[in-house]
Amino acid sequence: MSLYAKRGVSAQKEEVHAATKNLDKGLYPRAFCKIYPDVLGGDEAWVNVMHADGAGTKSILAYLYWRETGDVSVWKGIAQDAIVMNTDDLLCVGITDKLLYSSSIDRNKSKIPAEVLQALIDGSQEFFDTMRQHHVDITFMGGETADVGDVVRTVAVNGTMTARWPKAKLVTNEGIAPGQVIVGFSSYGQSVYENEYNSGIGSNGLTSARHDVLQKKYKQDYPESLDEGMDDAVAYIGKHSVTDPVAIQYRNENFDVPAGKLLLSPTRTFAPLAKRILSEQFDAVKGMIHCSGGGQTKCMKYMPDDVQVIKDNLIAAPEIFRLIQQSSGADAREMYQVFNMGCRLEIYTEESAAAQMIATANSLCIEAQIIGRVEAASGQELLIQAGETQIVYNF
Repeated sequence: MSLYAKRGVSAQKEEVHAATKNLDKGLYPRAFCKIYPDVLGGDEAWVNVMHADGAGTKSILAYLYWRETGDVSVWKGIAQDAIVMNTDDLLCVGITDKLLYSSSIDRNKSKIPAEVLQALIDGSQEFFDTMRQHHVDITFMGGETADVGDVVRTVAVNGTMTARWPKAKLVTNEGIAPGQVIVGFSSYGQSVYENEYNSGIGSNGLTSARHDVLQKKYKQDYPESLDEGMDDAVAYIGKHSVTDPVAIQYRNENFDVPAGKLLLSPTRTFAPLAKRILSEQFDAVKGMIHCSGGGQTKCMKYMPDDVQVIKDNLIAAPEIFRLIQQSSGADAREMYQVFNMGCRLEIYTEESAAAQMIATANSLCIEAQIIGRVEAASGQELLIQAGETQIVYNF
């Protein structure tokens, strides 16, 4: 059993998929989000999409860092995580504007004071203001803040996003086919709309990342930060404190970032990038995948039958994932199943269209390259080439 499973979580969400297998898949079964007929407007040329997601257990990292350092600003990143896990899923069906967002914050009031709530709310509004500067309009509709100490030990930060969108501007993944290439976009670095270096961690796999990297002292000092039934052998098994400096090399610069801040890097949104690509090259976009839960294997849930997806030129994994792997001893197979490994957005397209997409990303200081291709096969298979290691997943 993997460390991830021993901690009571599942990268592939098998039980969730089993519970929802009989639900209606919407108008386009391969689309990244479920797409509904336009019940809001009654127009057959339009659709409705509603999506719910959140920051997951990343809020516990913010809790630890804040308690250790007093830096309340880290909670603004948690607000961004909850929002981006919604926006960037919607990007993958083509929706880049006129979005409605409602937040949900469940807290244990004895652990999470008013200043944390204020930082979460301010962080949400600051993110929306930044997106508006890049022509992505998100309206903050408010939400629910509940004091539920009997339910949550610290805080849970989630949100719901809704949009009404024309069918003619949807990306449904039905156009993915053999012969196409995959353009991958980096989850790390510093884009023109980010204020500091982003480790690329996103908001998936944080249960394992936290326990693999951080020291046992966090179990002792903050027992509210983990499941009380978790086996001590897999709880906080790392060597680092949240303030330990980690050496980073990026764009020919060398600098240190605290381990806790690397783990807390706010999930990068690709909204400004997707807005431009979908405006300038819509017809060339045959499919879009947000490599969130399931990491680099996420794409296979949306593929046509009888294809092999080959990823043999992935963007180099940044330091955060090397740190996690060194701490945990996880093999490459598990790492690529749990984490985005530095490449969190994929566009499936013809090779002739790739160069312009890469140039658009580079203009926003986002690294991009052709990371692989789609080939005809018997059944569904994913092949990942990670250095000298070749990993094959069958579906």
